Amino acid sequence: MAISDSDNSFTEESQTSLLEGTVAGAVDYKGNPVLRANSGGWRSASFMLGVEMAERFSYFGIACNLITYLTGQLGQSTVTAAENVNAWSGTAQLLPLLGASIADSFLGRYRTIVIATLIYILGLGLLTLSAVLPSLIDYVDTNKSMSCCPKLKVILFFFSLYLVAVAQGGHKPCIQAFGADQFDGEDQGERNAKSSFFNWWFLGACGSAAVAVLALSYIQDNISWGLGFGIPCILMIIALVIFLLGTRTYRYCIKRDETSPFVRIGGVFVAAIRNCHTTRSAIAIEEEACGTSHHSSEQFKFLNKALLSLDRHKEEGKVCTISEVEEAKAVLRLFPIWATSLVYAIVYAQHSTFFTEQGATLDRTLFPGFKIPAASLQFFISLAIVLFIPIYDLIFVPIARAFTAKPSGITMLQRIGIGMLLSATCMVVAALVEIKRLNTAKEFGLVDKPNVTIPMSVWWLVPQYVLSGIADVFTLVGLQEFFYDQVPIELRSVGIALYQSILGVGSLLSCLLVSVIEEATGGYGRYSWFSDNLNRAHLDYFYWLLAGLSVVAFTAYLYFAKSYIYNRPVNIVSL
Repeated sequence: MAISDSDNSFTEESQTSLLEGTVAGAVDYKGNPVLRANSGGWRSASFMLGVEMAERFSYFGIACNLITYLTGQLGQSTVTAAENVNAWSGTAQLLPLLGASIADSFLGRYRTIVIATLIYILGLGLLTLSAVLPSLIDYVDTNKSMSCCPKLKVILFFFSLYLVAVAQGGHKPCIQAFGADQFDGEDQGERNAKSSFFNWWFLGACGSAAVAVLALSYIQDNISWGLGFGIPCILMIIALVIFLLGTRTYRYCIKRDETSPFVRIGGVFVAAIRNCHTTRSAIAIEEEACGTSHHSSEQFKFLNKALLSLDRHKEEGKVCTISEVEEAKAVLRLFPIWATSLVYAIVYAQHSTFFTEQGATLDRTLFPGFKIPAASLQFFISLAIVLFIPIYDLIFVPIARAFTAKPSGITMLQRIGIGMLLSATCMVVAALVEIKRLNTAKEFGLVDKPNVTIPMSVWWLVPQYVLSGIADVFTLVGLQEFFYDQVPIELRSVGIALYQSILGVGSLLSCLLVSVIEEATGGYGRYSWFSDNLNRAHLDYFYWLLAGLSVVAFTAYLYFAKSYIYNRPVNIVSL
C-alpha cells in the first residue's frame, strides 16, 4: 500500500501539478495530490471520531472501575490500589510522547494508529484472560483468601494493563492529530470546522466514556469481570475495521526532504549553549550581517546565540537559521503553560480513585433492590461534558464573539484559565461534602463500622462530578487545541502528546503526593488521611490541600499566560 504521511517526498512534479482546489502539503493514500472536494473534512474525520469513541469506551471501561478490581479481586489496600491506578494512568498518559515522536519522525500517523490498535486488541485480550484465569487453574491451598491470588493472574493482569498503556501511547496522540489534519488551514470554511472539531471530538469521546462507565461498571460489579474486559476488546476490533474503511478518503501529510524537527530544535539549543559566552554585540553584528535581527522575537533572546557562527569558514548548514531559532522558541514558550497545568491534572486523577471510594460508603440505592456501582458516578462527568459542549459551542462562543470579535469567542489561554478556577471550586465542594459524610458517620455511630453503608445519599457527590466535567470542557479541550496549534506543524502529534503528558505527570504526582501524605500521617497506630476505614480518614484535608494548590497554580498560570506570545496569531493577540 502506497500510504505515507512520513515517507513521501515533495518533488517538483507534484508541486507543479497542484491545481486550484487541491490541498497544499497533502496527498492521498497513493501519494497523489488531493482535491478538497473529494477528500478530508468531516467525511474523513468521522471515521477517526468513531475509532476514538471506541478507544475511549475501552480505556474508561478499564480505568473507571480499576480501583474496585484492585481492592476487591486482588485484595489490595486503598492506598496501594490508588497508587497503582495513578501509576498506570500516569504511564498511559506519558507514553504518547514516545508514540508521537515515533510517528512524526519515522512511521507516520496512519501506520502508528494501525500498529497501536493491534497492540490495544492484544492487551485487552490478555486482560480478559487474566480476569477469568482463576477458574482455569487450581488453588494450591483452597483456604487462601482472595488477597493471595495466583501469581500468574497478577503478573498477567499487570502485563496486560501496561500493554494497553503502550497501545494508547501510540494511538491517542496520532488519531486526534490525524483527524485535525483532515481540515485545510488555508481554507476559511475548513479552518472554522477545525475549531469546532476539537469540541465535538471531546463530546464524542466523553459520550462514549459515559456509556462505558454506566454499562461496564455494572457488568464488572454484578456479572463478570471477564465480560467487562472482553467487550472493549471486541469493540477495538470493530474500530480497526472502521479506520481501515476510510483509508481512501484520508489526507496524508507530506514529509519534506529536510532535517527532522527534533534534530533542528535540539540543534538550536546545542548551538546556543556552545555560544553561551558570546557577547551581545557579537550577536547583533551577526544578526545584522544576516539581515535577521528585525525578524527575531524578543522572548528567549539567549537562543539568538544559535544564529552566530564563531568560525566563518564552517559550512553554512551548521549555522542555525532564524526560522529554526523561532521554532525552538515556540516549543520553549509552551513549558510554563505545561508546568502550571499540572495541579489541574492532580485534581483530575482523583475522579477514578478517592471520589469512587467515597461513593462506595454512601447509600447507592436507586430503587428497592438495585444499587448503582460507585464507579458509575463518573457518568456525571461525561454527562456534564456532553450537555455543556453544545452550549459552549453554539451559545457561549457566539455571545463571547460579539464582545471580543474573536472567532473562537475567547482565547485558548482564557479558556484554560476558566477551567482551572472551576477545578479549584470542585475541590472546595468535595471537601465540604466529605465533612458532611464524616459528620453523618459520627452521628449514626458508624465511625468504626467501615463496611456499613452511611445513611447519606450518594447524590451528594454529584455536584463535584458535574463541576469536574464543566472544568474539563474549558481546560482539557483548551489544552488540546493549544498544544496542537502552537507547536511547529510537523510536531502536531507531539503537541497532542504534550497535552496528554500533563495528565500523565499529574497522575504520577498524585501517586507521589498520596505516598508522602500516607507516610507522614499514618503509622504508630494513627489513622492516615487515606485509611482503609474512610470514616477515620481525612479526605477532606486532602481536598482542601488540592484546592489551595489549585489557587497557587492558577496565580502562576495567569502570570505566564499574560506574557505568552502566540506562535500563529490569528485574531488572537493576548490572554
